Amino acid sequence: MADLFTVTAPLVIKSPHGGEKAIAEIFQQEKGIVFFEIFWNHLAGYQGIHFIPGDIKGEGPWKVGDYILNVLGCHASNAELAEDYAQWQMYLQAPLNDYPDMAGIEAILHKFIVSK
Repeated sequence: MADLFTVTAPLVIKSPHGGEKAIAEIFQQEKGIVFFEIFWNHLAGYQGIHFIPGDIKGEGPWKVGDYILNVLGCHASNAELAEDYAQWQMYLQAPLNDYPDMAGIEAILHKFIVSK
């Protein structure tokens, strides 16, 4: 069984309304998941951070509520999203990027959860 939280390949989440987002960070919560979309740190407030309620089901693809998570590139994931993810990787590898470390991300996660 593939554990959603140990997969090292890039992930994409598809909403029940058809939109897809590449995932930068994902965290298990008591009643679902919280994910940070790529470039979340360039959006105002918590726009790029999302809570999805529901149990985690599956071994890849996974389902949380009405959302489906998959490895980016599997099952005909769109090329545009793959290109966006490639841009995200280049940003992360840039020597002077402003991406927070894991302690900073966890602090933002905590503030996001408290705000809900």
